[in-house]
Amino acid sequence: VNYQGDKGLHVAKAIYGIKVEGGKILGNNPSEKAQYIGECYAKGSDLYEKDPNIKTEIDLMNEKIYADDTEFSEIYKEGREVTLEAFEEIYKTLGTKFDKYYFESEVGEEGKEIVIEGEKKGIFEISDGAYVFHGEKYNPKLHTRVFVTSKGLPLYEAKEVALTLRKFKEFNPDLSVVTTAVEQQEYMRVVTEAIQQLFKEEDYAKRMKHINHGMMRFATGKMSSRLGNVITGESLLEDSKAEIINKIQNRDFTIEEKGEIASAVGVSAIKYSILKSNTGTDIAYDFDKSISFEGDSGPYLQYAAVRAQSIILRSSEISGGDSLKYVPNEKEMAIARLIHRFPETTEKAFKNYAPHIIASYLVHLAGKFNNFYADNIFIDPNHSDRSAYRVDIAKAFLRTMKNGLHLLGIKVPNKM
Repeated sequence: VNYQGDKGLHVAKAIYGIKVEGGKILGNNPSEKAQYIGECYAKGSDLYEKDPNIKTEIDLMNEKIYADDTEFSEIYKEGREVTLEAFEEIYKTLGTKFDKYYFESEVGEEGKEIVIEGEKKGIFEISDGAYVFHGEKYNPKLHTRVFVTSKGLPLYEAKEVALTLRKFKEFNPDLSVVTTAVEQQEYMRVVTEAIQQLFKEEDYAKRMKHINHGMMRFATGKMSSRLGNVITGESLLEDSKAEIINKIQNRDFTIEEKGEIASAVGVSAIKYSILKSNTGTDIAYDFDKSISFEGDSGPYLQYAAVRAQSIILRSSEISGGDSLKYVPNEKEMAIARLIHRFPETTEKAFKNYAPHIIASYLVHLAGKFNNFYADNIFIDPNHSDRSAYRVDIAKAFLRTMKNGLHLLGIKVPNKM
């Protein structure tokens, strides 16, 4: 499920930035308009931090937007529609699908009501008109957070409570894995404790697992964006695809094939660069290395799989071979043993919520296979049993690579 922020202070900052820039959302399509909204958000956010008067004005805007004030309804409605459309395009490119969408605008009032009821039970306290949760009362490592402001606005914390209640009522999961940026770690600990106190009988908190992800940092200063030090995921995908097109420009592919390859390989370059890092740590992103067909990269893994595909397609050149009659050498057995480790590798990754374990395994496996490919003949009509065995190794390797890459959300193209 996907939780999207269609109301909140960030929306007020974006709308303020749009008003400063003329009051219109500029752009010829959802992607351009979403980019423009992002730039306006950056402007509004910067002014919010620097100017106390503007901060007060944006806070008032936030209250009005929450109350569905018609003053900002036109910009709000268009901005919401545009950004959701732009997100769908990115999800489509990434192959990401959701069964359910939740929105902040849907859970705000519900969260506020839960908190008010929680105050009557002694879980929350009123401080200067605001509803606060003293996390340190339940765990000395926690802190105090405001859930509803003195002006009656539910904050992210209150919305999180209502979101949790909805998810458990609608899906009743054995486990709800919540993914946020690592900066939200302490926030989520307090929210989880509040959920534990609110829903003790249901045990929602004990069925929740919070997973952190880090920020993507760039290894070089080559790339830039109109947002200054921020690069959008969309622009990064487009840059990756464009560079892959350059790499395969002289290959004997149709224009359609080049587009399909660039899309699959461009996405894999970014996904793999993120997933090979330990969960919760920042990602040191190197653009050139990410799109390399050699080394520790998504394209390298795809290329190894495509190489195995080409061997299998050529297997009709041999006949009468029996792989069971062939006694494999140590290098062949090393590949077979490594393939055999795939199930235990995926189990370990699953138990530890650590996709980088699969990424590391696949690079190791691809390296073994590629080294063997470089030094040995796979298909030799004069050695049919050996050839049959090596084709079987190629088949097992390809199946394992496809399964492993599938777990990382990466497709194997037919050609590269």
